[in-house]
Amino acid sequence: MDQNLAQKYNVAAPRYTSYPTVPYWDNHLFNISEWKLTVRQSFLESNAEDGISLYIHLPFCEELCTYCGCNTRITKNHRVEEPYINAVLQEWKTYREVFGDIPVIKEIHLGGGTPTFFSAFNLQKLIEGLLQDTHIHPNAEFSFEAHPGNTTVDHLQTLFDLGFRRLSLGIQDFDPAVQLIINRHQTYEQVRLVTQLARLIGYTSINYDLIYGLPLQTLDGLVNTMNLVAALLPDRIAFYSYAHIPWAKPGQRLFTEKNLPNPKEKNKLYEVGRGLLKHYGYKDIGMDHFALPGDALSLAETSGSLHRNFMGYTHQHTQLLIGLGVSAISDSWYGFAQNVKTVEEYLKLVNDNLPAIKGHILTNEDLCLRKHINNIMCKGYTSWNIHDEPCELLFDGLERLKPLEDDGLVEINSWELRVTPLGKRFLRNICMALDARLWANHPQNQLFSMSI
Repeated sequence: MDQNLAQKYNVAAPRYTSYPTVPYWDNHLFNISEWKLTVRQSFLESNAEDGISLYIHLPFCEELCTYCGCNTRITKNHRVEEPYINAVLQEWKTYREVFGDIPVIKEIHLGGGTPTFFSAFNLQKLIEGLLQDTHIHPNAEFSFEAHPGNTTVDHLQTLFDLGFRRLSLGIQDFDPAVQLIINRHQTYEQVRLVTQLARLIGYTSINYDLIYGLPLQTLDGLVNTMNLVAALLPDRIAFYSYAHIPWAKPGQRLFTEKNLPNPKEKNKLYEVGRGLLKHYGYKDIGMDHFALPGDALSLAETSGSLHRNFMGYTHQHTQLLIGLGVSAISDSWYGFAQNVKTVEEYLKLVNDNLPAIKGHILTNEDLCLRKHINNIMCKGYTSWNIHDEPCELLFDGLERLKPLEDDGLVEINSWELRVTPLGKRFLRNICMALDARLWANHPQNQLFSMSI
């Protein structure tokens, strides 16, 4: 990539797992009753054909990984497992009452935190409780995130027997110096063992999470990590930019900006990592994701069916995503809702009503811009009918894209926008030009991580 372009577009930018982005939700207008109406509407429109997605946030970890931007609770007390699972099932019961009919479950994803903090027995109790009196979609996919250091055969076999076929392992970097400073420890042998066991049991898709831009990360160390990963050949790889947000995650203050690669070095880490992944046969998918040609994510991008929501990219579409657990975000397409962020508040509120503390009901203009931003993030293009488009704000955004068009990142005509191969690296910047809420109210403080 041209270093001048990388420097020019290295600005704070959202990742666009939603539009509007969370800082621009109209929380003061949000109420649970209206949120429930949007959930009910979306359920009635989409459940029978598409089914629904479930995301369950399991926040507990035994140790703090200092790079982490997730909502976590650090504890070695495993007595927290059972009351938390009971609360999640209570929340699910409330949503079931909102649906008014039997849900068709198309996706389940266990995230965190560390889902494998929970015993296999308690995970079985959770999943069986969620699936009780439901229908399973014929194309259902169940997946979970796991720490290579604590994932057991019992975890793998129990979840497989419950229908899970995809496993995501958080690796980040194999360099011991990097692992030490971010307090994230797993060996290559641990990763290899879990990968092999999962494949022997019958898991059909394995993902590794890797991060570039970590403190003390070097080019040689990243190359070594990529070579080790390639030897195990996971089906998918998420190769993320480290998001340095110490104002939101105090654990990141345990190292300083001096420990981080500078923007030029960070861009080099990405370019070398991306080049190696392509050399090993991986296809560049959307933003930050890579997959082998036969993987469902690759096939979805080819067919134009790639989908994106708060769980990231998925190869199949659901209109309704229900997030259960502390800090989990739900998406009815017409609205968003986020649960309270502390375990204590969640356990207290969940028995009375839905524990959502903030949210947003989308306007017609929001829905219009959301459609186009999703198309750009998933398909690399979007189109419109200039006579019927319900949102003048789209055309304001197209005007803001003129400099990016001049730099060769997009091609725009009277009815269509296409992201060029060069522009694929700048998806966040392209979508940001269409973000009417951000442009109407530029933040005074940094809200988002840097785009490069």
